[in-house]
Amino acid sequence: MRAVILAGGKGTRLRPYTTLIPKPLVPLGGKYSILEIIIMQLAKAGFTEITLAVNHLSQLIMAYFGDGSRLGVKLNYSLEEGELSTIGPLTLISDLPENFLVMNGDILCDLDYRKFFEAHVASRDMVSVSSYRRQVRIDFGVLGSGVDGGLTEFREKPTYDFDVSMGIYCINRSVIEELPKGQPYGFDNLMIDGLANKRRIAIRPFNGYWLDIGRPDDYQYADDNFAELATKLGIGP
Repeated sequence: MRAVILAGGKGTRLRPYTTLIPKPLVPLGGKYSILEIIIMQLAKAGFTEITLAVNHLSQLIMAYFGDGSRLGVKLNYSLEEGELSTIGPLTLISDLPENFLVMNGDILCDLDYRKFFEAHVASRDMVSVSSYRRQVRIDFGVLGSGVDGGLTEFREKPTYDFDVSMGIYCINRSVIEELPKGQPYGFDNLMIDGLANKRRIAIRPFNGYWLDIGRPDDYQYADDNFAELATKLGIGP
């Protein structure tokens, strides 16, 4: 099984932690970097080859991980010369297998990566997206009005449920082969074009632990509670 980890972002939302080091190398619990945890999880799930799509401060990531032997996997690197968004970096990888896993390099979760990948292959889907149910609370009174401008509905600080992308996907190589090489192309483009082209995109709900370390508050929580999280993530304290 092959995985691609997107590790080329500048981590602007996580400053000042990312001023001198790339976001995937930000340490947790004084022991592991975020990206190190992900690689350990993928290796444990049976992924033997992992490509790191890098850009910002790529030399630090490459120096830290090397060929991956320290973590029991084969690591290689795909270098972006410009910002290609989420899916664009995949067009630079010439040896993609028929199906592969793609994920952001700033995610902590206890998803069964092997099961997710095998379900994608067995279903012969072009794209599979791991989703998570999130609640969004509106801090205002919400008004509804009719065509005449009269009040038809009122909800005081309502809460809405949404299924959101976790930043973890499985993709068939044919989807990437259709895209122009080295051009910016995001996950949003993939979803919108998929709908327009009536492409089968499978949504696979997940209800375990998931944390996107994109903001300082999220990172601080993960760092402060690392001993507890490590057990959930299956990497030990």
